[in-house]
Amino acid sequence: MLTIGQLAKALNLSRTTLLYYEKQGLLAASQRAENGYRYYDEAALLHLQRVASFRAMGLSVEDIRQLLNNNSERDHILAQHLQRLDTEIQSLRQQQQVIIGLLNYQREEQDMVTKEKWTEIMKAAGLSDEQMHNWHRQFERLEPDAHAEFLASIGCSDEEITHIRQWSVAD
Repeated sequence: MLTIGQLAKALNLSRTTLLYYEKQGLLAASQRAENGYRYYDEAALLHLQRVASFRAMGLSVEDIRQLLNNNSERDHILAQHLQRLDTEIQSLRQQQQVIIGLLNYQREEQDMVTKEKWTEIMKAAGLSDEQMHNWHRQFERLEPDAHAEFLASIGCSDEEITHIRQWSVAD
């Protein structure tokens, strides 16, 4: 015979959980001593293992109670639970896709070169303001559409793009 503490330890459950199961009618002590202590035999251990496995599947206490009391409903209860799990999995996959999208968007934002970063790169490469002006001028002269796309990609506003493009062809 096992005490409630020993039974809980044997199945890696808390004593509180076992008391809850008892209150819900899922577990009964095999024997009670005069001092109120509960004792459980091998059959109670096997019964509790079954309850714990149903809980591990995510079944509700009510579903478990029905499974234990009415085996004829087993297939119906399990099919309903399977449907709930399928719906939950679909919902979780949708949430997962949203999170992946957000993470990819954040990575793209982090990887994006801003006009400040671009100017810093050009200066670090040793280009003076006049040389950067010449770079824009040549880019605008040779590939005006690509130049406008580039300016937009580094975060320039439409007004800034117009100004830079006009400034590039002014000379």
